[in-house]
Amino acid sequence: MADSKEAGAEAPPAGAAARGGLSLLSQGESEEPSAQGSALFLGGNEVKSRAVVKYSSAPPRTAFARLEEKTDLKLPPANWLRESAKLGPAGTTILGNSRKSKPFSSFGMAYDFIDSVGNDVDVVSDSENIKKLLKIPYSKSHVSMAVHRIGRTLLLDELDIQELFMRSSQTGDWTWLKEFYQRLIDQKWQRKKKSKEHWYQKAILSKFLYYSINGDGAAQPVPSATEQQESSSSDQTNDSDGASWPAPFEMPSSVSEDPSASSQGLKNDFVRNILWTFEDIHMLVGSNMPIFGGGRYPAVSLRLRDNNKPINVLTGIDYWLDNLICNVPELVMCFHVNGIVQKYEMIKTEEIPNLENSNFSTKVIKDIAQNILSFLKSNCTKEGHTYWLFKASGSDIVKLYDLTTLCEETEDKYQNPFTMPVAILLYKVACNMMMKKNQNKKHYGTVRTLLLNCVKLLDKSRHPQIIASANYMLSELFQLDEPKKEESSESPLNENSDESYSEEEEEMPDSDENGSYSTSSDPSDDNKAVAIIKSVGELSVPEKYKSIHQIRPSCAFPVCHDTEERCRLVLSYVLEGLKSVDSSIKKESDLPAADPNTPIPLKYEDESTRGGPEGLEKQMALFLDKMGSLQKGNYSSQSGMIPGSWQHKMKLQLILKSSKAYYVLSDAAMSLQKYGRALRYIKLALQSHDTYCCLCTNMLSEVLLFLSQYLTLCGDIQLMLAQNASNRAAHLEEFNYQTKEDQEILHSLHRESSCQGFAWATDLSTDLESQLSVSCKCYEAANEILQFSDLKSQNPEHYVQVLKRMGNIRNEIGVFYMNQAAALQSERLVSKTVSTAEQQLWKKSFSCFEKGIHNFESIDDATNAALLLCNTGRLMRICAQAHCGAGDEFKREFSPEEGLYYNKAVDYYLKALRSLGTRDIHPAVWDSVNWELSTTYFTMATLQQDYAPLSRKAQEQIEKEVSEAMMKSLKYCDVDSVSARQPLCQYRAATIHHRLASMYHSCLRNQVGDEQLRKQHRVLADLHYSKAGKLFQLLKDAPCELLRVQLERVAFAEFQMTSQNSNVGKLKTLSGALDIMVRTKHAFQLIRKELVEEFEQPKSEETPPAADSSPSLNREEVTKLLSIFESRLSFLLLQSIKLLSSTKKKTSILDEDIVLKTNKQVYSQLLRATANKNASLLERVDLLIHLLDQLACGRGSSAVVQ
Repeated sequence: MADSKEAGAEAPPAGAAARGGLSLLSQGESEEPSAQGSALFLGGNEVKSRAVVKYSSAPPRTAFARLEEKTDLKLPPANWLRESAKLGPAGTTILGNSRKSKPFSSFGMAYDFIDSVGNDVDVVSDSENIKKLLKIPYSKSHVSMAVHRIGRTLLLDELDIQELFMRSSQTGDWTWLKEFYQRLIDQKWQRKKKSKEHWYQKAILSKFLYYSINGDGAAQPVPSATEQQESSSSDQTNDSDGASWPAPFEMPSSVSEDPSASSQGLKNDFVRNILWTFEDIHMLVGSNMPIFGGGRYPAVSLRLRDNNKPINVLTGIDYWLDNLICNVPELVMCFHVNGIVQKYEMIKTEEIPNLENSNFSTKVIKDIAQNILSFLKSNCTKEGHTYWLFKASGSDIVKLYDLTTLCEETEDKYQNPFTMPVAILLYKVACNMMMKKNQNKKHYGTVRTLLLNCVKLLDKSRHPQIIASANYMLSELFQLDEPKKEESSESPLNENSDESYSEEEEEMPDSDENGSYSTSSDPSDDNKAVAIIKSVGELSVPEKYKSIHQIRPSCAFPVCHDTEERCRLVLSYVLEGLKSVDSSIKKESDLPAADPNTPIPLKYEDESTRGGPEGLEKQMALFLDKMGSLQKGNYSSQSGMIPGSWQHKMKLQLILKSSKAYYVLSDAAMSLQKYGRALRYIKLALQSHDTYCCLCTNMLSEVLLFLSQYLTLCGDIQLMLAQNASNRAAHLEEFNYQTKEDQEILHSLHRESSCQGFAWATDLSTDLESQLSVSCKCYEAANEILQFSDLKSQNPEHYVQVLKRMGNIRNEIGVFYMNQAAALQSERLVSKTVSTAEQQLWKKSFSCFEKGIHNFESIDDATNAALLLCNTGRLMRICAQAHCGAGDEFKREFSPEEGLYYNKAVDYYLKALRSLGTRDIHPAVWDSVNWELSTTYFTMATLQQDYAPLSRKAQEQIEKEVSEAMMKSLKYCDVDSVSARQPLCQYRAATIHHRLASMYHSCLRNQVGDEQLRKQHRVLADLHYSKAGKLFQLLKDAPCELLRVQLERVAFAEFQMTSQNSNVGKLKTLSGALDIMVRTKHAFQLIRKELVEEFEQPKSEETPPAADSSPSLNREEVTKLLSIFESRLSFLLLQSIKLLSSTKKKTSILDEDIVLKTNKQVYSQLLRATANKNASLLERVDLLIHLLDQLACGRGSSAVVQ
């Protein structure tokens, strides 16, 4: 029968199915305009009540049939006890399915509305239980209820002691409780039987309801025995026919999501479930009260009353609460006398508290509700425990016992039949919170407490599946794949604890009862009761019992101050889960075959059921085979787990979680530079993953991505171990250490696989080449995995990182081989030819650089590609150098092989520059490549100049090539930019100009013939000497080079003078040469400064100079240059004196007289100085500086006179 909506009171699910399976409303559908609450104002006391129907299986509401006066209700109607559409699916049980509450009715509702449990709702219960509690101060009837706490929610169920003890007599299950009851409460217990009057009243009510629905509808045979309804009278003691009490362990360990566990009493079989807010108390209530409507009565409840018996307070409260809960505005009362209908009366709901003989204060009812809730919340503090609220018939004392604690004192602590339903509910609530991705972190503390309590309740040997699943979810609470956030007292993880969790009275130390409650006069009762209400009258006193809202410490999510602590917690839960799975596999042969159709509702079900990309397993198998890690004939569980079983699925998830935890541990150890520890953890991660691959029948791309990440990290670790060889002993010690937890997890893994799939990647080698090679292989494997199933495009960031690392490791290996080749080259004799070993190393190095360049280019990493091209250029230069010593040093010429390799080096450097594009991309790399390119051109030009290949080329061609190479070197030598390399660039540029000037000077000396060419060479030589002199003057540490350049310039002037015929021309050239000599004063000053420092150093410090001080002056070279300078200066002065003297005879010019006089004085002093062979180097330098000053003054004054 389709669900429908009752106007004004119920909001059914849209398009709900037949009652066969519960149809639940989503949050958005639950509160329709028609399901509004009502506010009642009675006697000035405002009572707020609001009811929202969350689920209804009632048929469309129809009007009731008003029976004619004198109708005899003792006679059965034609449709009696037959299922009727108008009475809804309850059919014959309309008596109404308000029959005796099933012992687990609240659990059935809680399972269906799991969102409400633990957070929003204070109480979940049958409406009959709610009414019974609120009538405690007015009623002498006994009260016996089981109370369970889930978060901030209390679940209330009737605990029928008579039914329990009848069962105990048959099965012996509850003997401990029966003994306790008889010892402390009712020593003469015996089953009470219902009176004939009770059954008469129930039958007449049933017949009245069937008459009232106009029983003309099609009747169907009654499929089950009649279930009697509890009357709405003051006698609240009813039978419990059909109530189902599961014996311990009757509940299967696998709990189906489908609420079909009716045989266990866990089915939600209420006609409607209502979210009822009474004042500030939120309750999820189950009700079966028939509601009629139509015409002028949109919604009414129908009641039958004996006209001879006045309505008492209990009945009035009953009617009022029923109407409030179901949001029914009116009550229709049918009065009878001895079963004969007399009259009908319409009463508004808000008028019920003021009926004659039934006056009661709604404010008092509100206070009773608040006090009872506070009492229960303050004392039912232990989640998962079963509490018993008991009031004996006729007694004013209400007692609360902790049955779980009492049960634990017996031989079998799992004798409590509530254990399984409570554990399942804890598990379901935790699952539900975990599934709310947008807010689950806020409730992590709550979820953790729920799961820990669930595990605590269950026997590990009997319920391995739930325990394994709960432990897996506990491990899932710790997010390992997210960056670590700063933990503080204001962290969301610490804020979660309360408004959604537990409010409880502060516990008094060493006391079994709460100090805020009165104790009974009988001490024997007190030592077992958790709390006692001394008199039911106290419940009517406003705010007599207050619940102190205290955050329970165990509810707060543990703050993990470091990653290792977090991962260790995760692994502890994973280990417990693995133990549960393994223990169940071990005993599988002893157990009956499980029903494959009733698996535990694992919210974190193996995603492989979705189906991975086709062919992924095949690709993975080929990959493992290629890596040499495929275990032949072993691609399934060694322990005998059946694929698809709960053990198989759960172990897969646990193993995957352990691999993630070990990966995070390894990453953390890596950042702490504990590389041995990092390798140990990544080994465990890869062993876990290898086992996962052996078990998994449907590989997921997500899992392959994890493997790629693990291998990438493993490559990083191996590279760092290679670069930190000095600390190898400490790394080895860390690598070999293992905790007991790790050993146990590894033992569980070995039950399924040999775990050797990636052993090659995690060996701690002592060989540098081997470590670099393993690192490279790890990156290559990680990259190959990314080619599977389009992982590359799905994870572009990881793909870029892998390629960067591949490029980097190939650069490292290339440099390693290149350095080995250079070492071999330096060891062999000069005359030896290039060895085969060297050539092999070149090839390996070149291959690595080439692959690395390709890696960087494929991800558009221009900077790193440029660096590798630069290193390839360096390799080409090493190859060129290896060929330079192949001949006799004296007969050596620049070989074609050298030229070939140097030109290749140039090509690679130019490629590097093209890769960078502009200096702005990376200035440091750009400058470095430019410098290397300049060096290559300079080296090539220098070798060609010093070892000219005259046997193969003409002198002119060689000079041309040298000039071009030098000019290119100059082009890439940046002398202007201020940097640490600037002095080097200036020295290089000065050297290039000096060499070019020397070359053109040499050409000029050796050339005969073409005057135009000679003139060109003369100009170029003069230009380059000038530039070289200027650049050397900028440097403070090259005085000898500056002096040499100036002396060569003087020699060049002297050479020019030999070709001059006129005295005027010669005099002009001589004057220019002497000017050059005067300008060398700067060089001598630098030399003098260094000589003085050397002379003073031994006096000031007895200790030898520091190792990093500038190199001492080359005295031998200085002495040689000084002698040359003195002889050239002497020669120039003599020639100048001769020429000036000869011209003076012809003409007398004042300035020439001054110059002549100065020259003679200087020449005279120079001759005397050179004659003194005992003069020290410093004295000679001082004299020259003095003479140059004189020359400068003489030439300066002549210029002024002129």
